[in-house]
Amino acid sequence: MVQNKKLNFIVIDDSKLDCFIAEKVINSTGKSAEVRSFVDARNALAHIASGATDDDRHTVVLVDIQMPVMNGFQFVEAFQKLSAEITSCYTIFVISSSINENDLKRVDNYSCVKQFLNKPLNSNILGTLLAQL
Repeated sequence: MVQNKKLNFIVIDDSKLDCFIAEKVINSTGKSAEVRSFVDARNALAHIASGATDDDRHTVVLVDIQMPVMNGFQFVEAFQKLSAEITSCYTIFVISSSINENDLKRVDNYSCVKQFLNKPLNSNILGTLLAQL
């Protein structure tokens, strides 16, 4: 789909440390054009819904499940309501530090979610992610 092209990334996590780690790992691949982090999923959703992209690059979204105000599942549900013109430009991966069977099953119910990934993000996990695109 987007092999050998640089990608945009959006990291959504209420932990600034996890955002920082994800940004460093993503930037180390050399495959990122831009990385944006949001500690509030509502702000990320507003950014995506606005169609505010600087280019026509595909964007990978890494969204944490457990967050206050708007959790990862609420984000995904709201994302799915956006127009296909917007959603087709994004691939979503759900990330979490805990492996909860109910969360894993719930992730499978969302067609827009590509896969569940374990935190913290590292180069091996990111390599697996990039190989799927």
